[in-house]
Amino acid sequence: MAFGQQKIEYKTIDQMRIMRRSGLILDAALNATVAAVAPGVTTAELDAVFAAEIKKAGATSNFLGYYDFPATICTSVNEEVVHGIPGSRVLKPGDLVSIDGGAIVEGWHSDSARSVIVGGAEHEDPADRRLSDITEECMWAGIAAMANGKYVGDIGDAIDEYVTSQPGQELGILEDYVGHGIGSSMHMAPDVLNYASKHRGPKLKAGMCLAIEPMLVRGGLDTITLQDNWTVVTADKARAAHWEHSVAFHANGIIVLTAADGGAARLAPYGVTPVEL
Repeated sequence: MAFGQQKIEYKTIDQMRIMRRSGLILDAALNATVAAVAPGVTTAELDAVFAAEIKKAGATSNFLGYYDFPATICTSVNEEVVHGIPGSRVLKPGDLVSIDGGAIVEGWHSDSARSVIVGGAEHEDPADRRLSDITEECMWAGIAAMANGKYVGDIGDAIDEYVTSQPGQELGILEDYVGHGIGSSMHMAPDVLNYASKHRGPKLKAGMCLAIEPMLVRGGLDTITLQDNWTVVTADKARAAHWEHSVAFHANGIIVLTAADGGAARLAPYGVTPVEL
């Protein structure tokens, strides 16, 4: 989520290379955290796994202490959309949990999120699987649009087009929470909308790094922030999913900073080949 609009920060290749290091550490930490998801595990235990992984790798958390946020990841379960605080909640089979984390290396940030269904395929609601899969794939459609587009607004157009083209139950794209620029801070200009808009936004230029993070819901778009002043839930208790990657736009192409392969496997169907820094 972006906080306000300021001047866009354009990174040098060397700065983006540090962000790539941060992104790879984050990817590995999220892999370990997702692997720890199981029935009976608490969200606080997931936070501990993530914290240990980034510490071992020599990075620090950009979530912990951010506006007094008390943990290194957000764990948002079922109707919780974003900003869920890890704690004593015990995960149950069939829960849909979104894990959002970030890392800092030498002052440069990364940010990424994934959704996972607890207990494996035998416990999942097909509607939840569809929700998570469409959220993930529309993120990749948006990343491909970053490679091929001219304006930041092309990303939201691609996300919206993918979601609305899917057969079956219509899914809602949250508009109150959007992607953002990333670099020497976690949340920077510009806002990256997850929906189609007449506002094209700034031109895509080399040195721009963006966190692309669609959030989709199975029900209405109205949300409520709980009394902890962080956790955002759907007003109708419908389930939500959240996927996110940080992406760098450089002179020779794009690279997904928070994916081990730079996004190669998932971008190939879109005709996009990421280029390392």
